[in-house]
Amino acid sequence: MKIVHLADTHLGLAAFNRVDPETGMNLREQLIYDNFLAAIDRIIAMRPDVFVHAGDLFHQVKPKTRAYTTALDALSRLHDAGIPMLVVAGNHSMAKTRYTASPFEVLERGGGYAATDLYVAHHNRYRRVELGDTVFHLIPNMLEVEGYRRAFEGIEFSGGKNVLVTHGLASILSDKRLHTVAEHELDATILSDRFDYIALGHYHNQVQVADNAWYSGSLEHCNYGEIAEEKGGLAVNLASGEVEHIDLPRTPMFSLGRINCDGLSAREVVDGILDAADNHEQKIHHAICQVTLDGIRRDTLRALDQKALQDIRNRALDLKLQVLAVDDPSRIFYEDSLVGIDYVAEFERFVEKEHLAPGDEEFVKKTGGTEVLRSVIAHHKEGERAAE
Repeated sequence: MKIVHLADTHLGLAAFNRVDPETGMNLREQLIYDNFLAAIDRIIAMRPDVFVHAGDLFHQVKPKTRAYTTALDALSRLHDAGIPMLVVAGNHSMAKTRYTASPFEVLERGGGYAATDLYVAHHNRYRRVELGDTVFHLIPNMLEVEGYRRAFEGIEFSGGKNVLVTHGLASILSDKRLHTVAEHELDATILSDRFDYIALGHYHNQVQVADNAWYSGSLEHCNYGEIAEEKGGLAVNLASGEVEHIDLPRTPMFSLGRINCDGLSAREVVDGILDAADNHEQKIHHAICQVTLDGIRRDTLRALDQKALQDIRNRALDLKLQVLAVDDPSRIFYEDSLVGIDYVAEFERFVEKEHLAPGDEEFVKKTGGTEVLRSVIAHHKEGERAAE
């Protein structure tokens, strides 16, 4: 049997405050949907026997409508190709109580005829799925770490092939914690060599953690900390044990390089950034870009002409300045001078990363962003005018 292993697609993730002029949608979010469906088409062209998704299909437990319709579109395409889909709930799309509806219930009930080829494990329940000579043991992200152990101990291994699909952080990667909600460490004994293959989700870098266990990594770069990580999927031949990387469509993220800012003026630093962008002219469009400013002084940093960099920001999906300041050795990301920061927009981005329920998210944004922050900023400006 041949399977394709994917994980951490995070449908619904939005960032960078860029809008798609055609749809009015956040451009980052739109690109993730488009790339996901293009990846599904590429997977279908490979003709695997089974498509396995190891969690975090959605970015939120209450996905956006477009996230649902994109998942349903993918499910329909897989059904038409005769490829069943197996998926476990990840920590981002895990119902936190037994009374909270799982987003996968919508796929199971709303997928129509296509849902007959969908096998999901959610709501903290282990599921056994038998396809051909292979048994898939699906363990979703659990509310408590002990849930993984209970599920594992209840497994009845088949005399044929056995595949474990689960979502969590392998203990060998305990120093790579993502510090997200319901992130659990997987007991090393659960990653048993009795499985012919273990398909893991949660860690966003594609990496092998045991002879038979792999993280496929996320489909997209979800933040700048992942710039050096390998993305894509895995093609697995259970008969031969061969595992191969699959390069799949994604929004590019890359470094424009490092600029030695020692002794440079603000104008010279900006010129260096513009030159770096020119050297990558063909790659910048709708890409996520980072340039490192090594040894820059804080006063030089504050004096950078942000308007001169606007053309790059218009062409790229995002441009991030990673700063290694000579008078502050800590790494920071710098996009605008403090004077130009939109604190309300920054607060809203922070709230979005906390994955609150939609109603709670809107309340916090309105109360904290509109009412509190704006009043504090107005009060601060009044104080500045009074001081003048």
